[in-house]
Amino acid sequence: MAGFVQIIEFESSRVDEIRALGEEAEAQNEQGGTVRRVTVVADRDRPNHYSTIVEFDSYEAAMQNNDRPETAEFAAKMQKLTDGPPTFRNLDVVHHWEG
Repeated sequence: MAGFVQIIEFESSRVDEIRALGEEAEAQNEQGGTVRRVTVVADRDRPNHYSTIVEFDSYEAAMQNNDRPETAEFAAKMQKLTDGPPTFRNLDVVHHWEG
């Protein structure tokens, strides 16, 4: 398997606060987290709609990260900043190409 990706889709008018929260999470990940890369994208066609693409080495690494207390704390704080519940997509990577 080539890896695992989780996409978290959310709506928020408080993206700057979410970005600051994400920076805190980055620092915590360096202390035992399993996240390899995070990309946050804004939907050009729908204002205040965003997706966070989180990459892991494997599904197991993602589940290990989900079990961390820091991850639960981050999710609770983030949910307070969104305009509704996020949508999660859990994806196995079957092919990857970089140009």
